[in-house]
Amino acid sequence: MAKKSINDLQKPARPLKAADFVAAAKYKPSALLDRIQNGLDQLRPSEQRVARFVLRHPNLVINLSFPEIAAQTGVSQPTVARFCTAAGFSGYRDFKLRLAQSLANGVPFVHRDVNLKDSMAEVGAKVFDRAIAAFITVRNHLDPLALDRATRLLAQARKIEFYGAGNSGIVAMDAQHKFFRLGAPAVAYSDPHVHAMAASLLCAGDAVVAISGSGSTLDLMRSVEIARGAGADVIAITSSDSPLARLANVTLFADVPEDLDVYAPMTSRLVHLAIIDVLSVGVAVMRGPALGARLKRAKEVISERRTS
Repeated sequence: MAKKSINDLQKPARPLKAADFVAAAKYKPSALLDRIQNGLDQLRPSEQRVARFVLRHPNLVINLSFPEIAAQTGVSQPTVARFCTAAGFSGYRDFKLRLAQSLANGVPFVHRDVNLKDSMAEVGAKVFDRAIAAFITVRNHLDPLALDRATRLLAQARKIEFYGAGNSGIVAMDAQHKFFRLGAPAVAYSDPHVHAMAASLLCAGDAVVAISGSGSTLDLMRSVEIARGAGADVIAITSSDSPLARLANVTLFADVPEDLDVYAPMTSRLVHLAIIDVLSVGVAVMRGPALGARLKRAKEVISERRTS
């Protein structure tokens, strides 16, 4: 295939037509903006300016011509061309088509970071946009086989323990609240000394759910090693290619970028909570109709403590 010149790339882009989206359908829908974000460090500083503009204004970019995006970012047109190539696209046209497809599949505004000059209306919109995009991204990448295996381990477990630290400790407590009604004893630990001791007392047939955004918390990983050594199965809810992911029997990946400069991790916590909800519903379904009567009794007890 003939190599495209800079002059070819500089031609004004025509408006996208329906046929373009049909042609783009051969690409698997993916978190394209996440891929650009994750590759920022490999780009030159001038190319990073283009990348950051794309991450902040994806809907605007699909309507800009090649010269317009160069002008908006304050770089040369060859720099825009180099960004497209470095990001894995054949050219600016290919980049726009795949970006348009990604947005059409429901992943807008993935990286709208909050800054100190934002109004509260902007803060609210950005926080919600980031959370919604994170849910969609994790949902689309959640491995159904891993999810099925994790659910079966929990449904068959003699005892379930949830381990986490910090924000993840709060998620562990929420998980315990959901699971203790489903037929197996469930407990949550966030103190590293306590979950290390608890892990040493487990045996075959028990299950541990280890929750961590980074997947690199030393105390948590040590408790997972102890639990595995005792014969328990470990399910990790964490980022892919993390040390914790490699220690677990089953890993449910939750790769979520966080804006740590402005606020503490929030989006990953919401995604972890959603995955716990999926697991608890899955276990309830696997336990069958007999569990319905048990849950009904629990609900009746709670209803007695509410005003009419």
